[in-house]
Formats: sequence, C-alpha cells, structure tokens
Amino acid sequence: MDHLTIRPATPADDAALEQIAQFDSARRPRGRVLVGEVAGEVIAAVSLASGATVADPFKHTADAVRMLSLRREQLAQPPLPAPSRVPRLVRRWATRS
Repeated sequence: MDHLTIRPATPADDAALEQIAQFDSARRPRGRVLVGEVAGEVIAAVSLASGATVADPFKHTADAVRMLSLRREQLAQPPLPAPSRVPRLVRRWATRS
C-alpha cells in the first residue's frame, strides 16, 4: 500500500464518505470519523463512536481498515498519567547524605 494518512474527517470529506458508503453498500459512519487517505483520496473511514467502517471495494483497503480500527482503539484508551518526579528527587536527596 502507498503512504496512508489517518486524519479526522472534515465537512469537505462528506461527498467522498457518501460515495464510499454507496460503493460498500453500507451506511456512512456518523459522528466523529477518522478517514484513511492515500494520495489525497479517501479510501476508508471509521466511526470513533461505533467502530463502523466503510471502505472502497475497488481498492486494496484491508490494511487501511485495520490501521483505522487500531487508531480508533488507541484514541479510546485513557491517557497515561504524567510521570512523577518525586521518587527521583527523593532518591537523589537520599544519596547525598
């Protein structure tokens, strides 16, 4: 596959999403959507809320759909807490005495 760009869908993507949904005989993903784009063309999309996907059946999109689903899972995970500096400062102070 060529370089895949994953990005949030914008209103400018509405026509492409409708067309892909028609090609895929599926409903267009609603709400916040991530799109997979190759060479400036949207080839697949995933709904962040439901995980519903659509993909252009006339292109090789299996990898794009997998990557979009993986990115959706990553975004759904809570962020990691910031590392605390306290233990490091305590160790450093304790070794000076």
